[in-house]
Amino acid sequence: MAAEVLSLIDRVTYPVDDRSGATYRAMVDAAHHQLTTTGAAELSGFITPDGVAALVADAESLAERAYHSVGSGTAFLGPPDTTVDDDHPRARRMPYGVRAVAYDVIPRTSPLRQLYESPEVLALVSDIVRQGTLHPYADPFGALNLAVMGHGDELQWHYDQTDFVVSLAIQAATEGGHFEVVPKLRERSDHHATGERAVLDGDHREVVTLEMRPGTLLIFGGRTSLHRVSPLSGERLRHVGLLAYDTEPDRVGTEALRQTRYGRTSPFAEPPAQWPIAAS
Repeated sequence: MAAEVLSLIDRVTYPVDDRSGATYRAMVDAAHHQLTTTGAAELSGFITPDGVAALVADAESLAERAYHSVGSGTAFLGPPDTTVDDDHPRARRMPYGVRAVAYDVIPRTSPLRQLYESPEVLALVSDIVRQGTLHPYADPFGALNLAVMGHGDELQWHYDQTDFVVSLAIQAATEGGHFEVVPKLRERSDHHATGERAVLDGDHREVVTLEMRPGTLLIFGGRTSLHRVSPLSGERLRHVGLLAYDTEPDRVGTEALRQTRYGRTSPFAEPPAQWPIAAS
């Protein structure tokens, strides 16, 4: 099974099965430098064209298992701060709409799941981020997600609650769905609320758009870089795999987060063979 999964990866450019080789070391050093200087490491063409086709077919079959959450939230993914003015970045609510296929309903035969569970991919991410030993995220819902976004969906400007996020671009939307970033805004010496306010007011002079190229593996420092997915339109769904790792081996998400993002709090022991699940 491991060899079959690795066949999805361009192992000439990204020789994940030869970590001691000079090509691999040069590649991870370049990616680590990009991550630390720009806040994002883009591994373009990580998945081969045939691999992308397999992942698209997989994503299309999984899309009906997605839970569609719609609402409004702040840039800090928490309740609005009532101690500041209404137009302060910590008080502003912005709309979001996104669909997530949770880890516990992704079949074990899914190539996306097999990539996530591959020790070679875990080692690659660990070698690039260099934050000590990494573990697969222990949460049965959030360890791996397929993010599915369609017409009218968007993800508001926000910071992530983890140091980095690993995403795999599978399919771009018909229009929109751009990943827009203000790199390392939170790390600036001046008061970053000024920059946040400008972006939320529509000043995008410092916004960088990371092109949605299917097959790209992106390692992104979302805790310090303000970012969003712009509104989508058209019939074609946007598919992105979200691969979660952690420096702690047993960390899981809260029940409140599970309910909001997946519409339930109790995981399946095994991925359901059919969807929707027939009533018993």
